[in-house]
Order: sequence, then C-alpha cells, then structure tokens
Amino acid sequence: MRGNAEIHALVAPGSLAGVLSLLAAEPGQWTPLAGGTELMVAHAAGRLQPGRFVSLWGVQELRFITAESASIAIGAGTTFSDLRASSDIVADFPLLARAAGWIGSIANQCRATLGGNLVNGSPAADSSPALLVYDAELELISARGLRRIPYGEFHIGYKRTVLAADELLFAIHLPRRFQQHRLYTRKVGTRRAMAISKVALAATAWIRNGVVHDLRLAAASLGPYPIRLKQTESAVLGQSINQSTILTAQQALLSEAQPIDDIRSTADYRRRVAANLLGECLEQFSTTEAQA
Repeated sequence: MRGNAEIHALVAPGSLAGVLSLLAAEPGQWTPLAGGTELMVAHAAGRLQPGRFVSLWGVQELRFITAESASIAIGAGTTFSDLRASSDIVADFPLLARAAGWIGSIANQCRATLGGNLVNGSPAADSSPALLVYDAELELISARGLRRIPYGEFHIGYKRTVLAADELLFAIHLPRRFQQHRLYTRKVGTRRAMAISKVALAATAWIRNGVVHDLRLAAASLGPYPIRLKQTESAVLGQSINQSTILTAQQALLSEAQPIDDIRSTADYRRRVAANLLGECLEQFSTTEAQA
C-alpha cells in the first residue's frame, strides 16, 4: 500500500518565529518535520497516519555549529553531513562524527538532522550513545522561552520525550572536556551503514595509573530508548582493568540491559553481543593505557 499525500497538510513558515507561533497557537495539532527521512519511509509504506506537518527544512536559525572555548553548540537542524564536514566535531567529538557516517546513505546524511534523530526517539538511534557519553545538554525552545536539560533526561519511554506540545529541540550542547579520555564506539548491524543497529555501544574513560577514574557507557537497542549503562559503569569505576573486572562488568551489563525481541534480533542475542562489545572496549582501554 502506497501513501497518499492528499490526506496530509504541510505548511512551511520559513522562520523559527513562524514555526513557534504556529505551535503556540495550536499546541499538539502540528508535527514538526525536519529532514523527513523517517516520516517518508512510513509515508511510502502507507503507514503514516493523516496529520498536519510544519516544515523545519530551510529554517536557518536551527542549522549551525558554533564552537566556543568550553563547549560546542549544534543546531537541531544540522545534518549528519554537516557534522562529518565539521573540523571541530571531528577533532573534539570523533564518536559523534563516526556515528554520523552510520546514518543511512550519503543522500540520507545530507537530509537527516541531528535533532530529528533525537526527537524521533528510536531505541536504535545512531547518534544517541555518543551524545550520552559526551554529557550532552539539550536546549528546548517555544514561544514561552528557552530551557536546558541533560540529554539523559530527554527520553521518558518508547518514542516519548519531555518535549511540550509547543516546544522544539533547538540545540545540542557538548562540553569540550574529553580530549584526554579513551574513546570507543561500535555498531553491530546487518551492514556497516544503511542498516538499523542491532546493538551499538559508545564509551569514554579517563584512566590514571591504571585505575579507571571516569567512565561513561551508553548503548542503543538495549532498552526502550538509548540508555546510559550506569550500573555497569559502577562495576568498573575505581578499578584497574583486568579479566576479573571485565567479567564483573559484563555480568552487570547482562543484568542492566533490557532489550526486546524484534524482526532484527532476539533480546538474548543483543545482550550477548553487547557484553562482547563491552569486553572489547575495556580491553582496548587497558591496552591503550599500558602503551601510554
């Protein structure tokens, strides 16, 4: 069954003020449409329910990468090709730059936006694990004003976020303090790109004198939304990385992860693969530390 465009309404105010005014006047009645890569798949398959959409494409106030001494701000309308082309992102946030290369095809990367990837709320979102381990903050905007929250508090259920009916995601803020951290990320899917992840893991760690003093682990496809693995982190913090520590961390992850069975994988497969990725990650951190 193919989608029928005539059952939908689409407006394009062309400015941030115009979009916010519309959302304020009729809260909950309009769905913001950014790159549209997710919605167009549903439309083509005839699964997109009749709706009213307000286009964010071409709203330049949402498309920027601004580097300051302590942080980088990324507009929600920034595309994944923009992220890959940014020298600041590649240099200071390589996990995000790498994840940007996993988003579908090159054509998709030129259209899909970072904000859209987050607001869509998929448990398998490619950019989310990197943003979680980089301690991202989100800036939300409405006609009422601005507010900022940690990204870790944004998702509250499957495909559910804290966004109010009249709000947009305006920007993503990343602190520039991970230059001395060990970094790891890996996606497991049917293909390296153009495939939804079965499991993805990202990590940052600061290790001094062989002891893990700071560790952030985040995963996609291990819960109803992208998650920080805080129990697993606690099993490693303050420890030196050895085989005993790795086994303890893997057991913590197997307990903490709550994946589902679906058409791509079973929950058991996801847990086991995630535990293997964690082992690979910690072994790499240990080897890097030993060579430093």
